Amino acid sequence: MNAIESQDHKGLRDAVAALGRRHGPGFDRATLWAEAGKLGYLGVNLPEEYGGGGGGISELSIVLEESGAAGCPLLMMIVSPAICATVIARFGTDEQKRTWLPGLADGSLTMAFGITEPDAGSNSHRITTTARRDGDGWVLTGRKVFVSGVDIADATLIVGRTEDARTGSLKPCLFIVPRDAEGFGRSQIDMELQAQEKQFELVLDDVRLPADALVGGDTEREDAGLLQLFAGLNPERIMTAAFAIGMGRYALARAVEYAKSRQVWKAPIGAHQAIAHPLAEAHIELELAKLMMQKAAALYDAGDDVGAGEAANMAKYAAGEACVKAVDQAVHTLGGNGLTREYGLGRLVTAARVARIAPVSREMILNYVSHQSLGLPKSY
Repeated sequence: MNAIESQDHKGLRDAVAALGRRHGPGFDRATLWAEAGKLGYLGVNLPEEYGGGGGGISELSIVLEESGAAGCPLLMMIVSPAICATVIARFGTDEQKRTWLPGLADGSLTMAFGITEPDAGSNSHRITTTARRDGDGWVLTGRKVFVSGVDIADATLIVGRTEDARTGSLKPCLFIVPRDAEGFGRSQIDMELQAQEKQFELVLDDVRLPADALVGGDTEREDAGLLQLFAGLNPERIMTAAFAIGMGRYALARAVEYAKSRQVWKAPIGAHQAIAHPLAEAHIELELAKLMMQKAAALYDAGDDVGAGEAANMAKYAAGEACVKAVDQAVHTLGGNGLTREYGLGRLVTAARVARIAPVSREMILNYVSHQSLGLPKSY
């Protein structure tokens, strides 16, 4: 992999950065989403035949990072084009691709993603949302929590489990559930986090779905659903890293700007090593996390799902840690001003924790690396 970005990637960065500056921290989500879609940024990773840019997660992560660095991150980019559209593009039927991909590419359609359950957490093997056959269709029953943007999504990609006709065991499968499906209920979760995208708990009470709601159709391949799931989870981790790196860069830039101009004694406070060195460390750690993110995206785009899995988890871990450190140091640099609305950093203290918690905790990533990379035994 070439660690130096191509001219195309640099051009994409510059263009998205300019878009971000036009909207800024006080951005209107719907307006920015529509413009990003019109310019082709939301579908940059999708096939050209369906209105996409023909690129990959490498390009999509640039879009999210640069919009975040401008103070206007689009959280639903992690979900709609990165997870849902990627899964449909790789595994959907021809009809599912024709129905969803053009709209997901230009932003006129949005899709949410429901996997987390109250009692399952990060353990996908404990998912209790089940689908049973009913004539030519399916009946879906279960609960999901912490699902982003259901109120603005046209459908939700739900991770459930179906019974294997040959073995009788439950296997993961993904279903496209329209927002207005009967029995598909949602309630907003009251969050301390200030974000334009809301979090929801979903209740699927015997939701009846047609046969073509099952991603990929009625496949007999035993591991099809598992492959689909991980095809979406690796981009999710890569894009979460991009989200965190963008946020960290935004906070660091505000702190550097302040440290250059704020003067208490004879020199700007940025001249003092007690201020300068922690900011330099934060910059270094963000850049290191970006390199791992770029590696993970390159591996995924090259079709190396196994290699991408390790790198994506490492990138998400590194970016989450770097983001929290950058935000904390930025607030500390500004002192009391760091907690005022005028400078807009205080709200990031809570937002930065998201990258350490979701979509998988830092501890579960350490478990993954210790088991998969180092070969250490499991405790569970």
